[in-house]
Amino acid sequence: MRFFKRRSSCQVARDRLKILLITDRVNCSPEMVELIKKDITRVISKYVKIDTDNMEIQICAKKGSSRSGKAPVLYANIPILDLQKQGRQLL
Repeated sequence: MRFFKRRSSCQVARDRLKILLITDRVNCSPEMVELIKKDITRVISKYVKIDTDNMEIQICAKKGSSRSGKAPVLYANIPILDLQKQGRQLL
């Protein structure tokens, strides 16, 4: 049984282009997104085991209260593999 669906290279390329366009519109470089992704990964990995290969981090513009009417929003989809980390049970 497969738990993770493989994405085609076309889908991956399309997703990367979308992210690039969105981050450009909200003045956040792809390098900055990668730094944010690494930091989020490091912090969350202290507490739970996550699937870093299939996690998605995006910054996009959403209607907000800023002067331009749009504000940057961070979306994170981080698959959790195990709620236990280093022999400790959470909750």
